Amino acid sequence: MSDSTAGRTLVRVSVDPVSRQERKQRTRQALLDAALGLLAERTFAGLSLREVTKRAGIVPTAFYRHFESMDELGIALVEESMRSLRRMLRAARNDPSTYRDIIRASVLTLYEHVRAGEDHFRFLTRERYAGTGPVRRAIDVELRLFSSELAVDLARFEYLREWSTEDLRMMSDLLVTAMLQTVLELVEARPRDAENDAEIVRTAEKRLRLITLGVPNWRSRR
Repeated sequence: MSDSTAGRTLVRVSVDPVSRQERKQRTRQALLDAALGLLAERTFAGLSLREVTKRAGIVPTAFYRHFESMDELGIALVEESMRSLRRMLRAARNDPSTYRDIIRASVLTLYEHVRAGEDHFRFLTRERYAGTGPVRRAIDVELRLFSSELAVDLARFEYLREWSTEDLRMMSDLLVTAMLQTVLELVEARPRDAENDAEIVRTAEKRLRLITLGVPNWRSRR
């Protein structure tokens, strides 16, 4: 075998596995996107595998190369939606420039993320309150993780350092519930305009401020 032939062989060996992986990832994402598009007007329980694969442009049998079941696809949608939001909100809380007004920074981050991915959050809010089975449980798990991370961050504030884990978790649960209400208001907003969005954001900030001001006072009076 000539040196040039050997070189060509080595190139094929090193490049082909990468391209196959990229194709697999693109197909997997196409399935997620197809499911999300179909979920705009229905619940996940009403979605069929054949509908998803047809919209994604693949044969039904190819679905199982990427997901073991429709439930696994639904769980992947939950993780795709929630984990990026948790990451962005964590970054907002950790940015020193936002310490003076961490509530506003968090609300604006939430607003921007929801508006950039409304299909994801419409899916989450619908399945959170009306869904059943593994997908709803996956949402509950993600929300518990969200609340736990927030409780850890709250403990860094000087006036909260003496709080018990139970009290910190209670406060973080209240904050997460308030954020979910804001998400619901954003995806259901009518009319969809800047003025209405600004009012939703203002209300969201007031809710979070009320919780952060009210809970410490409640605790001191127990």
